[in-house]
Amino acid sequence: MDTNRLASSIVRGDRAALARGITLAEDYPAQASRLLVRLGPPGRAFVVGVTGPPGTGKSSLVDRLIEAYREKGLKVGVIAVDPTSPITGGALLGDRIRMTAHAVDRSVFIRSMASRGWSGGLSRATSQVIRLMEAAGFDLILLETVGIGQSDIEVVGVSHAVIVVLMPGLGDDIQVSKAGLMEVGDIYVINKSDLEGADPMVVSLLSLFRGSPRSPPVLKVSALTGDGIGRLPEALESIRQKFLSAGEDLKLKSIRGMIVEEARGAAMARLAVVSQAKAGRLARQVLAGKITVESAAARLVR
Repeated sequence: MDTNRLASSIVRGDRAALARGITLAEDYPAQASRLLVRLGPPGRAFVVGVTGPPGTGKSSLVDRLIEAYREKGLKVGVIAVDPTSPITGGALLGDRIRMTAHAVDRSVFIRSMASRGWSGGLSRATSQVIRLMEAAGFDLILLETVGIGQSDIEVVGVSHAVIVVLMPGLGDDIQVSKAGLMEVGDIYVINKSDLEGADPMVVSLLSLFRGSPRSPPVLKVSALTGDGIGRLPEALESIRQKFLSAGEDLKLKSIRGMIVEEARGAAMARLAVVSQAKAGRLARQVLAGKITVESAAARLVR
């Protein structure tokens, strides 16, 4: 493959070339790394993570954000990370189905990606795909995670802003989430606000942040009806303007997260090809009481 030609095509905004680059990132990370070297450093696009428990309407909110930022004339890329099909290994839900209204817009590029067992609500290739999209000239990249739990919050590392989406009916989950999702959001959205319990949920969230140095916006919206939805891009825009005007800290934060994700992926790849024979020999030593499981694990990855 001529990576120089592919890189040039991506920079020109060739959508087919971008799709090929993303496929490399998903299936052939070594080739993708050679391609990315030719695309320059990251940090040009504003990356927004959209995360939260399953069923809270993340895709519908992403769809609304696409509309809002296209009205501003921005090019919008979407990475929708879905659970993995146990049969094909592909994305199980396919969030693009929910965003078909944007299919003919050449300034919107939506890609569903399978998590492929990657923890944290992301995919192994997420950081590489972000870099490919920004090289292709997208101004805003929306990163929708798998429906995740309170401890799966890797999205915060690669994003410049994080929207946490919740909904009425989660009950005591808010209290439980203090150590997870409730610590990473820049904006909190109570979606499906027509459901009973929306107002008490807003009050509960606001009480969590009372007296805290953090005071993120808490918005009550309905992505289905559009009620209150205009407040979300307004809140997000204030963060984007900081990114554009003096965003070195935000950019460095995202790049640090990408570095960690890449290192983690490389370590897992090395572990996957470790000799089973070596693991077997170490297991015999553990069984004989010669070494501990911990020391065996350390030797396995040397």
